[in-house]
Amino acid sequence: MPISIDRFEEDPVEVLDIAEGTHPARILRFLVEHDDQAFTQSEIAGGTDISRGSVGGALTRLEDRGLVRHRGRYWAIAEDDRLASYAAQTGASSGSTTDAYYDEE
Repeated sequence: MPISIDRFEEDPVEVLDIAEGTHPARILRFLVEHDDQAFTQSEIAGGTDISRGSVGGALTRLEDRGLVRHRGRYWAIAEDDRLASYAAQTGASSGSTTDAYYDEE
């Protein structure tokens, strides 16, 4: 669905617009949750239940946006201010769906 040129011009560049549930979002969530490690494509595929071929394409697109780093066979989350807010947002949403969140005190 197209948006108006005014909205296009007004949207801040630093907004991280990745639809929840997509392969890039699932890969980012996995890498954010393991930000102290780097993984091969196969390991990311195993950790996200996404096919290895789809992981490769998504990682390349994420790298083009500066959201992941790549060295040799390994991939890791990038150091980007947009990712800090993404991590906080995904952590808050996943935390609200745990059983403990709904327990009565």
